[in-house]
Amino acid sequence: MPRRLRMPTRRQIVLLTIAAACVTLFSVLVPLQTSVYGTAVALSFLLAAALCGAPLLMLTHPRLATGASALAMVLLGLLVSPTVAEHAPWPWSVPAMLAFLLIVGVATVVHGPKHGAIPLGLGLAGSLIVVMLRPDVIGDADAAAAISADLIVGASLTIGVYVISLLLAGRMRVGAELDRERAVSAAEQERRLLIEERTRIARDLHDVVAHSMSVIQVQAATARYRVDGLSDEAAAEFDSIAATARTSLTEMRRLLGVLRTEDGAAELAPQQGLADIPALIDSIRRSGAEVALEQRTDASEVPMAVDLAAFRIVQEALSNALRHSPGAPIAVSLDADDRAVRVRVRNAATTAPQAAPTQARSEPGHGLRGMRERAAMLSGSVQASATADGGWLVDARLPFETSDSPDTPDTPDTPDTPETKEAP
Repeated sequence: MPRRLRMPTRRQIVLLTIAAACVTLFSVLVPLQTSVYGTAVALSFLLAAALCGAPLLMLTHPRLATGASALAMVLLGLLVSPTVAEHAPWPWSVPAMLAFLLIVGVATVVHGPKHGAIPLGLGLAGSLIVVMLRPDVIGDADAAAAISADLIVGASLTIGVYVISLLLAGRMRVGAELDRERAVSAAEQERRLLIEERTRIARDLHDVVAHSMSVIQVQAATARYRVDGLSDEAAAEFDSIAATARTSLTEMRRLLGVLRTEDGAAELAPQQGLADIPALIDSIRRSGAEVALEQRTDASEVPMAVDLAAFRIVQEALSNALRHSPGAPIAVSLDADDRAVRVRVRNAATTAPQAAPTQARSEPGHGLRGMRERAAMLSGSVQASATADGGWLVDARLPFETSDSPDTPDTPDTPDTPETKEAP
């Protein structure tokens, strides 16, 4: 299987761009300095390499790059023929000026204003020194005027690049700070969701499992007083069952202490069930959503665990529909008999414009996985799939009596991806 090509990172793109600019400037500066300014070929190669390689060197060794570029610029200005000012810019050639602008920009953006101001000051001071050391180049008033214009243009361009680099560096720092804030906010949101889920699990354990264990313990402990003619062996067995139940309750309390942290206070309201689904749907309707409910419950009594799981699955499916298909009508169907509860939540395709996916949305969520786990604990099943009209259907079956292996759907589960409309 062919390996996928990795896209270059932003840093790699910037490095390649700077390197390409340096090579281009070097290839132009060497022949120009030799043919137009009269510098020896060997010196042109050496000084051009120092000046054009300084932007890359500035990324890791700013002091060395600043010193090498300043020295190269001074020597390039000094090692010219006396008549150069008559037909070419001086003391800086155009490629040398562009290389100097690149040095100042890289130093300011990467290392800050102070490191950018140093090569800027050295370059401007070096240009004045070159002019003072080569009075022979300023042969007449016309040459002096041309050189003055070159100095003014060079200084203006350099200062302009320095100011633009300052603004760009500030924008990058603000962007990096915003990215850090987003990362902190995302981590805090993930932590809050984790705490809420742990608190919900603890509440489910307390209201369902711990309650059942308490009933077992009480019934076993009082069996000798409620049942006439109970033998000593049977009474001892009931006492052992009661002791085991008490031990299990103690371990359950320890587990609840781990799950219930200070950040997630325990909820004291009764646990929701099928009877609370109409109120849940009414609250969603008040937000403007169109939700239809069809409820057929022929069961005389629904086990507490099934009752709770059915409510949670409906709640999660409605949340997914509202989040991923805003404005689409939703239909909820509940069927309960003496064997199982059947839950179906279907939403049509949304007509509202969808926001562009973000990095957070690209990560798999836990909503659909949580629904499957709740159903699997009851030997039930949850199927989630797209419908022919572009909508979404969640179909769950929760049996009253558990078996050794949970029911498996006829078709494989849809993987937990953002396209499955799973809640993050």
